[in-house]
Amino acid sequence: MRPGAWLQNSVQRLIGNALGSAIKPQQGSDVSTTKAVVASASPRTLPPPPRALRKPLLQLQSIVDPKVSEVEGGRRAESFSIWYAGIPQVQKEEIWMLISEYFGPDVSEVSGARLAYEEALGTAEEGTAEIRLRRSLISPRTRLMQRFAAYSGGMRFLVDLRAQILPHLKSNKRLVALDAELEQLFSTWFDVAFLELRRLSWDSPASLVEKLIQYEAVHDIRSWGDLKNRLDSDRRCYGFFHPSLPNEPLIFVEVALLNEISDSITPLLDEAAAPQDIKKSTVAIFYSISNTQTGLKGVSFGDSLIKRVVQVLRDEFPKLRTFATLSPIPGFRSWATKNMDELISKLDEKEWASLGKAMGLKSKPTSQEFLTACEDVTTWDEKSELRQFLTRCAATYLGATKAGSSPFDAVARFHLSNGARIERLNWGADPSNKGVKQSFSLMVNYLYDLKRLDKHRKALNEGEIPSSPAIQELILKFKK
Repeated sequence: MRPGAWLQNSVQRLIGNALGSAIKPQQGSDVSTTKAVVASASPRTLPPPPRALRKPLLQLQSIVDPKVSEVEGGRRAESFSIWYAGIPQVQKEEIWMLISEYFGPDVSEVSGARLAYEEALGTAEEGTAEIRLRRSLISPRTRLMQRFAAYSGGMRFLVDLRAQILPHLKSNKRLVALDAELEQLFSTWFDVAFLELRRLSWDSPASLVEKLIQYEAVHDIRSWGDLKNRLDSDRRCYGFFHPSLPNEPLIFVEVALLNEISDSITPLLDEAAAPQDIKKSTVAIFYSISNTQTGLKGVSFGDSLIKRVVQVLRDEFPKLRTFATLSPIPGFRSWATKNMDELISKLDEKEWASLGKAMGLKSKPTSQEFLTACEDVTTWDEKSELRQFLTRCAATYLGATKAGSSPFDAVARFHLSNGARIERLNWGADPSNKGVKQSFSLMVNYLYDLKRLDKHRKALNEGEIPSSPAIQELILKFKK
């Protein structure tokens, strides 16, 4: 489809007068100025937009007009965002395309700046040429987003805008550049240097505490009693906040203060359990980490959050020596189901026959027969050969399976890239329906050994997945 053709195909779906009552063109402008606006807004040769999109294009261009101040540009952006909030989804999609098509970088300027930079390499003019190249890559889209960020509420608008765009990227590649531009800007605007770490407690404002219920992504908060338990005296909850989103935690972590590494989520979520004596606590367990803003996908907070929280906890509780997680394994069951033929074939004849005998079969089980037996995983005892085999599968999934050069499991990638190691697998650690559905009830501890974080990162970068001797032993049983 040629640039701009999408506009012509959608004219009949747009309401031509919708903008007239919500957004008024700046004084002295009219439709006759459209060609001039397109010429200044679009560095490529694009046809004028259909009549229904001329007013929004004029308004968007007026936001980035270099003749107006940042304050006035922000006011115009706010006016536009108010109108945008009230239009149908199909019109929103047309606006995304309008921004993407008509506010891209100046191709000729980029090309000229690149050639000039290449010619200047190694000369006294190299620095000047580099500056020109950098400036040529700052597109009108970037300046437009900066104007939206300038008004109170503008950052909320942009984060929500990207959240709306993300599901459409696979089907509409023309939005990829706009998405990448937003992600890059967010990576700067939401840098950890600009974030504030806050503790959330039962005494925090109700509107803020409610956000924990809304955004909890690992273990659903079932009631106010459940929430109060997670904010009890032997617990801590911390979140990162940004000045432009003052009452929205960007990410939060829930911590339990204990005397040993936890092997089950059940006692941690038990509302009737008595609080621990935190003066004697030596272990901090991170049992839930939740990102809250879909629009900030790709912007990393978690590694910095854990480091900051560890420091805060050490300052408050000098006796803490061990920092670990109790983490879900969300992709394990799906992976095991797809790969069970290969996994079961790695058993020797004796192990294979023994597995069938444990299942009550007179022959070696097929992968499908084993997966069917897995519906009863919560009833398997500690000595069950089925349980032992599935635990070996989980160790292989976490400690020996990769997507490219990185650990296959997303949660493992997160913690291992922060310097943790795979410490221990815990059978029946999450017996909830969600836990059984995701990982046959298994959970894993990742250990943050503060003296070996850099060592573990180095090993990961060299292609080795850091894991404890117990995990390595389980993996080796599949490599015989």
